[in-house]
Amino acid sequence: MRLAVISDIHGNDLALEAVLADIDALGIRDIVNLGDHLSGPLNAARTADILIERPMPSIRGNHDRYLLTVDPLHMGLSDRAAHDELQPRHREWLATLPATLVYKSTAFLCHATSENDEAYWLEALSTGGIVHMAAHSAIEALADGIDYPVILCGHTHIQRDVRLSDGRLVVNPGSVGCPGYVDDQPVPHKVEAGSPHARYAIIEQSAAGWGVTFRNVPYDWMAMSRLAASRNRLEWAKALATGFLD
Repeated sequence: MRLAVISDIHGNDLALEAVLADIDALGIRDIVNLGDHLSGPLNAARTADILIERPMPSIRGNHDRYLLTVDPLHMGLSDRAAHDELQPRHREWLATLPATLVYKSTAFLCHATSENDEAYWLEALSTGGIVHMAAHSAIEALADGIDYPVILCGHTHIQRDVRLSDGRLVVNPGSVGCPGYVDDQPVPHKVEAGSPHARYAIIEQSAAGWGVTFRNVPYDWMAMSRLAASRNRLEWAKALATGFLD
């Protein structure tokens, strides 16, 4: 099996189109989607339309949950921007998405961890807000009881794979549409991909076991950066243009 894994599109329709075109060009038919589809100051409605028109196994992320459950008056700027674009059909689609699922009895899908859609799995934070790789023991603990050879998670937007001691593979495909962000929980920190490419992963089984290939796809990121700037989201504009926030 060869499986494309996408995550964290965040309303970036041009990045999504580029990634889907790359997947098609490689002849990959199976795609799974790990959530956070729409939140951001970009093109939430068109992104939702693309995903609805191309069905694939998908789960909801924390921002998808916020769009369905948080009062718009209390939403963050990115969620509110997406909320104001969405039509009832888009919300109905979001409401069908599960928190986790298993794909072909092989891959376990979650947005962040199996129990918490806001937690970091493969990364950890120092008290000073530095993002670094999590301890292997902590990664192993979060995988306890997930008895599938491949575990797929997103949320942090960082491409990473970790081999567990029993051979299971944990993969974060990175973010399709958001190469940098800031967060204040549990401590203020930032994540920067270092380039503006649209990111995803391909997992494939061979005689030697499961492996992963990370793909970084070019697209018209300056169009998305200009759109974010026109909506007074300068941090998004910088990240989309460069992969950095400063």
